Amino acid sequence: MKSEKKKQNQKTHTEQEQDKQQKSGDQEKNRQKQEQNQQGDTGQKQEAQTAEQEKQEAEGHKGQTAQQEAKQEGQEKEKGKKQKKKEKTEEKSDKEKLAELQDQYLRLQAEYDNYRKRTLREKMELTRSAGEDILKGLLPVMDDFERALQSIDEAEDAEALKDGVHLIYGKFKDFLNQQGVKAMDSQDKEFDTDKHEAISKVPAPSEEMKGKVVDVVQTGYFLNEKVLRHAKVVVGE
Repeated sequence: MKSEKKKQNQKTHTEQEQDKQQKSGDQEKNRQKQEQNQQGDTGQKQEAQTAEQEKQEAEGHKGQTAQQEAKQEGQEKEKGKKQKKKEKTEEKSDKEKLAELQDQYLRLQAEYDNYRKRTLREKMELTRSAGEDILKGLLPVMDDFERALQSIDEAEDAEALKDGVHLIYGKFKDFLNQQGVKAMDSQDKEFDTDKHEAISKVPAPSEEMKGKVVDVVQTGYFLNEKVLRHAKVVVGE
């Protein structure tokens, strides 16, 4: 009896141990399952958070891109406005420069026209006044000739009449010298085409007179070192 009871107690104890182990295994399984479920939930949450974050980043990037595009578009518009304003200013500046140049050209043309008219008027006045002075200087010579003509008929001394004519000639010559007119000294000089005009050629009276002026038919004159009239001469050959 004791032996059976003891066996029964051992069996009960064994069953309890088994039940206890089974419960412990079930608890472990439940715990593992819960951990797996928790890990799954955590993974899903992480995936959801990652997707949400990516979505937010994509939306933020999209918004940032839109802002950048809008900013760039605004900058391009502003740049276009500035360029148009600059072109308009340059166009206006070119027109102003052209108008200024045209005004300067017209002023210069008017000044030149005034200068030309003034110079021409002064030249005419100078010529007129110079001619007036010359003619005025010739009047005393004319007076001397008139007196000489009056005394020709009354003159009894031919020598005195000759001296009077020479006096008038000398006076007239001095007046011409004062005006810059001087007679050429051509007699016995080398023939020079710049000063002389040969009207004939004759045999030279001597070997030294060949190519020289033998006779002066008409006196030549200088006006301030410039030939006023060529001398008409006879050249020896």
